[in-house]
Amino acid sequence: MLAFPLALHALNTSDFKEVLKHEIEQLDAALLPLQQGLTRSGVANADSLSAMILGVTELPQSLQVTAGLFYTGIIPGCSCADDPTPIDEINEYCEVRFDIDRQTGAATVTLL
Repeated sequence: MLAFPLALHALNTSDFKEVLKHEIEQLDAALLPLQQGLTRSGVANADSLSAMILGVTELPQSLQVTAGLFYTGIIPGCSCADDPTPIDEINEYCEVRFDIDRQTGAATVTLL
């Protein structure tokens, strides 16, 4: 489950975006649509996940946060014993929207 309790606590402070960025980067990558956001590779690798907050819209019941996610994707070879192709990593980027409940901090994520 996605939740951003620290960011919700930092809402309306100058630290909000930095706190939210940190919480996004600490999420379990399996909760994010990284695989669906691939454009140049075959398998998402979130070992170096980095987030950038692009915008925040405050609604009465929720916050809508648009974020850019930077990560790498792997281009696997055929994994044959004589395959000369090394496993390469390529930089990937996707944009997502987090809908964060203002009461609980619970959130959903949508690939844009």
